[in-house]
Amino acid sequence: MKLDMHCHVKEGSLDSKVSLDDYITKLKQEGFDGMLITDHDTYKGYRHWKYELKGKAHEDFVVLKGIEYDTCDAGHIICIMPEGVKMRLLELKGMPVQMLIDFVHRHGGILGPAHPCGEKYLSFTNTKKYFKSPETIKRFDFIEVFNSCEPEESNVRAARLAEKYQKVGIGGSDSHKIECVGKGYTILPQRVTCETELITLIREKAAIEAGGTLYGKTTKEKLGKMNKILPYSFWFYNKGGALLRKRKRKQKGRIENPVDPIDPIEIPYLDEINKR
Repeated sequence: MKLDMHCHVKEGSLDSKVSLDDYITKLKQEGFDGMLITDHDTYKGYRHWKYELKGKAHEDFVVLKGIEYDTCDAGHIICIMPEGVKMRLLELKGMPVQMLIDFVHRHGGILGPAHPCGEKYLSFTNTKKYFKSPETIKRFDFIEVFNSCEPEESNVRAARLAEKYQKVGIGGSDSHKIECVGKGYTILPQRVTCETELITLIREKAAIEAGGTLYGKTTKEKLGKMNKILPYSFWFYNKGGALLRKRKRKQKGRIENPVDPIDPIEIPYLDEINKR
């Protein structure tokens, strides 16, 4: 089963120029069977599918719910929650990555760094958190090893990271423009129809393939040296947004936050430690 596992649609991401309907149409033309919507800090794009398109169009195409979350200390993290699990806290950017991992795992989800070797502040290995605590990567469930909007070197380093830590590698286009849609892919060994089935495959470390073609018309390539301004702009934007949503996160956290940390994949290991 062929999926694009990094998708931004106009209905959910302010910086996307592609409607969900156009996105699906293009992917189907390219031979894809489904997609994971990963809008920035929101499920609006997926809600558009659920309430406006599902059952009315593209019935042979699988649309899954994901999110690209902006942490305050570790860049962009792709999160996938089980079918039917609604977590509004994930729509309030700014959690530190350790809290995010605890939260997602406690509620049955999985997560992994998007473009982990990409731009400063946006990508896990180019954040202070990685330099202070590189072993945090062990707690992720997967790593995005191919992103069509990243340079080849960035993807190669991401693939090496996944191999080193024995993590499942996924791929996606990260497209915000129609020309980029379908440039990146993830191939699953079997068909999935919901997020829970995808989560199970990744947890079981199934034979998943990732790859694609680089998109050579990204904004950062057009800006050249001026692109250095973008990461710093993101830092201010992210920090400001995180502070503004701090109160809301606390209110939501009283309901949704985990009481204690847990990693589902490592439960036997943790139990053994606790017995000693």
